[in-house]
Amino acid sequence: MNNFSFSKQEKSFPGSELNMTNKTQLTGRSDRNQQLAYIEISVLGMIFLIASAGNLILILVLWNRRRKLSRMYVFMLHLSLADLVVAFFQVLPQMIWDITDVFFGPDPMCRIIRYLQLVGMFASTYMIVVMTVDRFQAICYPMVTFQKKRALWNAPICTSWCISLLFSLPQLFIFSKTEINPGTFECWAKFIQPWGSKAYVTWIFIAIFFIPVIILIVCQIKICITIQTNMYIKQHNILELKEQQYRMTSRASSINCISKAMIKTVKMTIVTVIAFVLCWTPFFIVHLWTAWSTSTITEGAAFTVIMLLGNLNSCVNPWIYMYFSGQMPRCTSQVPETISTQEESLNTASIDLEGRDCEDRNSSL
Repeated sequence: MNNFSFSKQEKSFPGSELNMTNKTQLTGRSDRNQQLAYIEISVLGMIFLIASAGNLILILVLWNRRRKLSRMYVFMLHLSLADLVVAFFQVLPQMIWDITDVFFGPDPMCRIIRYLQLVGMFASTYMIVVMTVDRFQAICYPMVTFQKKRALWNAPICTSWCISLLFSLPQLFIFSKTEINPGTFECWAKFIQPWGSKAYVTWIFIAIFFIPVIILIVCQIKICITIQTNMYIKQHNILELKEQQYRMTSRASSINCISKAMIKTVKMTIVTVIAFVLCWTPFFIVHLWTAWSTSTITEGAAFTVIMLLGNLNSCVNPWIYMYFSGQMPRCTSQVPETISTQEESLNTASIDLEGRDCEDRNSSL
């Protein structure tokens, strides 16, 4: 790592992808703004309490009903685990370092914490991605065979964790315990000059934000189009649905086998995606600006607070689930006894064109 170094004239590089502002240069340690430090500590403290409490509660709720979890809520369980990693290895260490103003600990601890910080970001992001892709497949291509066994692990979840663990490995080599003054150490990154820091920030932006957002937007657009098509068919062809179930193509059949429960889970994923974009967009804009801009206006309360607000995503995810989970009906159609037999069959067909097969498949999602 001898070929990595900071330039003495370089502006403060983001010390990590989590709070990307080194407080000082290697040439000297300036006095920090105590009022701003108090604000930062307070914000981090509130984020940590809300994120840890919300995700722990959600994990307990889901774990108690683990034998009855649908496929969708297995994703939510792992999303909460990823958000807990963010809370305990991203938010909490940063808050402690802001309190102490220096890093106390051995070099391996520095590297491991920085590694787990990025693991949490990757895992939280890609768990939202695979959850959305799963809804996309369930809505748009329901004829694909789904895993009906309600296991706490499946291929998409394992893939997300493996990607997170693998893509975070560079953290172990980029960050190290560095002596900035005699007897004063920080857990800082070292980059090849002059392009190392720019490449690092750009890679984090592309891998954790840009590519996931593109996937999420494409999936949600296709999901919405499919649901709108389904509603159109129900409104204009309800009298012919019974006959169509025997001659419609797999595409049309997939459109009409959308239950209210599935639509509810789609709404939950849409809200989760919106929260992800709103929380992380300002964060990455500021960091890209800090890395690529020649302007010296990269410090102050506004920049510091924006850099912390990305962590809010780990706070809101469990509450989104708690809001939607109590309102999810089963994929069944309750019909009053006074309704005629013909009317009942039509209403049932509008929800379930494939009879019990559709119900069984949706209940496993």
